[in-house]
Amino acid sequence: MLKGICIGSLAGGNNAERLALASDAGFEAVEFVTRPEGEAPTFASSAAELQEVKALAASHGLTLSSTLGGVFWQYSLTADDESVRRQAIDYAAECIRVTKAIGASCVLIVPAVVYMTHAGEPRQVRYDLAYERALAALKEIAVTAEAEGIDIGVENVWNGFLPSPTEFAGFLDEVGSKRVGAYFDVGNIVPLGDPADWITILGRRLKRVHVKDFRRSVGNINGFVPLLSGDVPWEPVVQALREVGYDGPLTAEMGGYKYHTKAVAYHTSLALDFILGRRS
Repeated sequence: MLKGICIGSLAGGNNAERLALASDAGFEAVEFVTRPEGEAPTFASSAAELQEVKALAASHGLTLSSTLGGVFWQYSLTADDESVRRQAIDYAAECIRVTKAIGASCVLIVPAVVYMTHAGEPRQVRYDLAYERALAALKEIAVTAEAEGIDIGVENVWNGFLPSPTEFAGFLDEVGSKRVGAYFDVGNIVPLGDPADWITILGRRLKRVHVKDFRRSVGNINGFVPLLSGDVPWEPVVQALREVGYDGPLTAEMGGYKYHTKAVAYHTSLALDFILGRRS
């Protein structure tokens, strides 16, 4: 497995600074965010700009394995407004296009927003409608993903959707595409159950893995903590990943530090060395 990190977890004013930091800290893979505008890679980026991102990563010896679709909370695939759902599907196609252009092979998608548990917001859509809409949307997105040779990673997030591993696995099976699987977030699942169980049950459906840590005693959004300082049982998690044959990146999605902001990268890289058994 590779040591990966999200671009947003890296201190720096631009891609060049962030990727240089990732390389210096010992990471092997970086995950970019795909969104309508901003610094490349975006939906508005030219072909040349997207190639520059690809080349910049390569110059630092970094793999671009996946991207994070940064639009699917605001533009939900399950919104009551049909025009918003249509926009979300169109944005998914753009995420796929940009991901392929930079040489990555998987897009993270938030499949639904029933409610935002992390924000304490009221329900946005009825659960059965969310399930129906998410299923229909992902079947449509899968057609594009299959044509372009890009995987879709459906992430388990705090959205009030697919709260058990068996339901998550069944949902993916209903989509019915080998290109659509799980983008499993180890830390997100800690309040709901044992992440190793989820990994075992999802099995072959795993496309990518996010890592962060969480303290159950806090029990809310403030419970996310640096790797190895929470309640994630890392040895069983890594063992389960190996048993199901996962050999992709463990991509750290970390919050920032108030001081010495670059230290996040170095601390996280060291923690991943211990998690992966490279140090003991």
